[in-house]
Amino acid sequence: MTVVGTRVRQPGVLRLGLARTGYEVRTYFRERDAVVFIFAYPIIMLAIFATVFGQNGATVGPEPGIPFAQYFLPGMLATGIMLSSFQNLAIGIAVERDDGGLKRLHGTPLPPASYFLGKTGSVLVTSVVQTALLLAAAALLFDVPLPTSGTAWATFAWVFVLGTAAGTLCGVAFSSVPRSGRSASAVVTPIVLVLQFISGVFFVFNDLPPWMQDVASLFPLKWMAQGMRSVFLPASAESWEVSGSWQHGATALVLLAWAVAALVVGVRTFRWQRRDDG
Repeated sequence: MTVVGTRVRQPGVLRLGLARTGYEVRTYFRERDAVVFIFAYPIIMLAIFATVFGQNGATVGPEPGIPFAQYFLPGMLATGIMLSSFQNLAIGIAVERDDGGLKRLHGTPLPPASYFLGKTGSVLVTSVVQTALLLAAAALLFDVPLPTSGTAWATFAWVFVLGTAAGTLCGVAFSSVPRSGRSASAVVTPIVLVLQFISGVFFVFNDLPPWMQDVASLFPLKWMAQGMRSVFLPASAESWEVSGSWQHGATALVLLAWAVAALVVGVRTFRWQRRDDG
């Protein structure tokens, strides 16, 4: 029995954000083609590079060297985070805006903060699942040794969290760049591919031209890959870096800077409706 005049307490922003996360995750996994591509892509690329470059026991670096599968795993982890966060959101939000979904959602009582919490929660869930699958494939199929120390896993955790945060915020901010949902993939995908080529994902970073290394250093993917290398490569590999160091401090600062900058830009430029919709 409802008492007339009784004020119904509305759910809080966090509770609505958690509910929105569940909705976003369910919607995400219904897009099976996108899920297969984003989850399988890093595993397939790791298999290709490990097979092609690792023939006849070839290794990376000075003797005795590191197996190619082990060397390329950190880059694939970084690119997986980028696919799940930046690429997924930059394209997905642009499509939602183009088909009018964002405009309709903005007209409901759902707080904007809960919408963005839902997107963030969805990225965290998908990134964790993707990372777990990639680590399992690397260990079981390619005998890549996983870290055994708590310090290494702690480093993995903060690189993962900061990388996911930077990628998520950049994806939200960049979603306003494509002029339509149809053009979003054509705008976002080439950027992701170029960053992978220059950031030490597909090639040994030290082997890239110096100017390319300098350009890559401006973007978060290079720092995510370098941070992951510090976790999954032996301590001796630190001397192979351009700076001769893992640069954990610089990695944290760059990822934080990108996250903050993307947040500022996103707050100023995010649109709930198409440009031609008033």
